[in-house]
Amino acid sequence: MIPPVRRLAAVCVLGAVLAACGTAEAPRAARPAPAHPSSRPAPAQASPAVSRPPTLAPGPAGQAPVFAHAPRTRDKTVALTFDADMTADQGARAAAGERFDNPELIASLRASRVPATVFMTGRWAEEYPVQARAIGRDPLFEVANHSYSHYAFTDDCYGLPTVEPESMRADVERAYAAFRKAGVPDAMPYFRFPGGCYDGQALRAVRGSGVTAVQWDVVSGDAFATDADAVARQVLEGVRPGSVVVMHCTLSAAPVTERAVRVIVPELRRRGYRFVKVSELIGAVEGRP
Repeated sequence: MIPPVRRLAAVCVLGAVLAACGTAEAPRAARPAPAHPSSRPAPAQASPAVSRPPTLAPGPAGQAPVFAHAPRTRDKTVALTFDADMTADQGARAAAGERFDNPELIASLRASRVPATVFMTGRWAEEYPVQARAIGRDPLFEVANHSYSHYAFTDDCYGLPTVEPESMRADVERAYAAFRKAGVPDAMPYFRFPGGCYDGQALRAVRGSGVTAVQWDVVSGDAFATDADAVARQVLEGVRPGSVVVMHCTLSAAPVTERAVRVIVPELRRRGYRFVKVSELIGAVEGRP
């Protein structure tokens, strides 16, 4: 069984440098009195829904657009997204052998012909440039921006260090520079906030980079999980047409993700779902009348 959410939250806070972006509750849009996962037990059934409707229209005061899932139509599409997390100060741990990559997961997705979007930090691309380049050049995948540093863009975000407001846009653009240096040809103009934490100030700060913020509506619960079947069940219970699922491509912090994917993929296909990249879901929204 997945450890209780309180235990997961404690690990996330105490191990801030390993903090993964998908927690056991919906991404929150700001900072006042955050409903941290430790404040209540995990839901027993479906994954929580995002409170904001999906939109690509700029928010008030010139904020960046935000996307969480496609319209709920009869088109059974679902986007699996994988956060390749690595903070700016984890180089020593990587040098000591800690694995922030997960090549077995990428190989499994390739073997099953599953399109996916990888939200990559610039620091991850620097640490694993050969893998970053291979993912970015594979038409099965697309690379999107998860910041350079994996530091939070709001206060009180699961124990993560924070980016100063005046440095937020630079952090996003530094990640794109790291992708280019690694040989990723065309990273997508999509951005996922570390920890899923953002507010109006953060949205305004990243707007100048021309990105769409991409959240999710299905939390896999793979961060620090030890039970692959439980992760798979949580995803399968939460997926709806147009869903965006958040998972992780960081072996040390999400060790059972590849095994869970091997359960999730055939079952969703049996249910009639088609796997797509985030760009296809966003294209469906942009194409609405």
